[in-house]
Amino acid sequence: MQAFLIFAIGGFIAQLVDGSLGMAYGVTSTTILLTAGLTPALASASVHLAEIGTSVASGISHWRFGNVDWKIVLTLGVPGAIGAFLGATALSNISTEAAEPWMSTILLALGVYVLLRFAIRPLRRRQLTGVSPKLLAPLGLVAGFVDATGGGGWGPVSTPTLLSTGKVEPRKVIGSVDTSEFLIAVAASLGFLLSLADQKLSWMTVGALLLGGVLAAPLAAYLVRIVPMRLIGVGAGGLIVLTNARTLIKAFDLPAPTPAVIYGAIVVAWVAALAYTIRVIISERREIEDLEEEVPATAHS
Repeated sequence: MQAFLIFAIGGFIAQLVDGSLGMAYGVTSTTILLTAGLTPALASASVHLAEIGTSVASGISHWRFGNVDWKIVLTLGVPGAIGAFLGATALSNISTEAAEPWMSTILLALGVYVLLRFAIRPLRRRQLTGVSPKLLAPLGLVAGFVDATGGGGWGPVSTPTLLSTGKVEPRKVIGSVDTSEFLIAVAASLGFLLSLADQKLSWMTVGALLLGGVLAAPLAAYLVRIVPMRLIGVGAGGLIVLTNARTLIKAFDLPAPTPAVIYGAIVVAWVAALAYTIRVIISERREIEDLEEEVPATAHS
């Protein structure tokens, strides 16, 4: 029961982050499962099976709030499903000793990317003309493969790429990426179930992640409208980096005081990024308030 509650809370937090940012459910929850001692293949399999349910709940919530572009969902999701199936098959055939550092390296890199992406000022929005299938299809294929082999990556690869084009509303990017994740979760789960038929999968773990994620999905879809995305992104990114750095330090058996130095550097950088992000958010809000005060004054004069 204690393990069930821990995994359920982990699933809740992971979906809260994912539904708010359009990324990091797999990265966050896989990190938790690896820390708990699951093998990389079983951790990724558990996460993707749970994501079948959480992505449905998240997709419905985003659809109800008008955050979904179905053209993006299909054009991105179908190639993504192919990449996810191939990635699941590849990961299942790698030894645990080789897979754990590989997965932690991917997760750490994605964590750094998430942290940096949301610590800096967002790119200015361009004309909302939509994204070409020439970008969506290969993006989906690559993101799906990375997602299955790394235990996460669909959102961290897809969402920032689409946001950087400035051609789709941010809320629709997040909602569409979250909704298309259902296709990736189904394909990856199928690949893992076929490749790991001789290994015991913990359905308790899957159920706990699913329960926590489903409970968080409606709240996350609402939070995407009111909470600064960058603050959530920097917080989640730093946590992912710190946790996976610990896994890699243990895997390579680094001697003291190297681990302490690495942990200290990560924490200092993380706190600095959080402080900078909060300062930028406060500054932007003040600028908006000043503009709102100037507009009535100009109209009155």
